[in-house]
Amino acid sequence: QVYVVFSEELKCWCRALVESVRCQVDGYQLSCFLVDFAKYCSVPSQSIRVLAGAFAKIPHRAKKCRLHCTKPLTLHIDYCENTAKIGPAKRWDTAAIQHFRKLLE
Repeated sequence: QVYVVFSEELKCWCRALVESVRCQVDGYQLSCFLVDFAKYCSVPSQSIRVLAGAFAKIPHRAKKCRLHCTKPLTLHIDYCENTAKIGPAKRWDTAAIQHFRKLLE
């Protein structure tokens, strides 16, 4: 379900999908995906509202997606043997993400 949350970073109300809820001392913290900005943010539970009827029907501008069968790689450096090899990684390197964004532009 799509909700409306107030993004402190963007200083406006945005449509969002709630990813997870964390309990904190001062209330609940929601991890959200902003469907019109393709950004993730964290907001307090006081900053969430139910989306009104007509606005819920507007299509999202951003969609979560993945590259099919594409796994992250990284450069593994062995200082003892003075070698460097490309191998699998758990996450994408920052340089790889920047390169991919440049390709998209």
